[in-house]
Amino acid sequence: MKKTILAVDDAKSILTIIYYFFNEKYEVVKKNNGKEALDWMQQGNIPDVIITDINMPEMGGQEFMEHLQASGFYRHIPVIVLSAMDNSAEKIKFLGLGAHDYVVKPFNPEELELRISNVLRISERALA
Repeated sequence: MKKTILAVDDAKSILTIIYYFFNEKYEVVKKNNGKEALDWMQQGNIPDVIITDINMPEMGGQEFMEHLQASGFYRHIPVIVLSAMDNSAEKIKFLGLGAHDYVVKPFNPEELELRISNVLRISERALA
């Protein structure tokens, strides 16, 4: 059974790239903002990894991360932040909010795939 990636970004092009590169190996679910992602998860869907942008309408990455960390159901899900903001303060803030990794756009899909594999491997070990 394929692992599920929840990709959360308001840029359709980013969601398309993630889907294109990862849909053969993973089930890729695409959502346009944190609210849509949280609503989907609250319907009983638990992804294996979340890739989220920071700046999105309705519910951005920071609020989304805060909801995930406040929940006993979602806190264990690995999160990779994917953002155009390439500054140390933002990286530190999101890693402090519980993100497992932070990748800067534009990104190399091959690098992102390795980062996904790494967080999934670490997550599986932690749950074992």
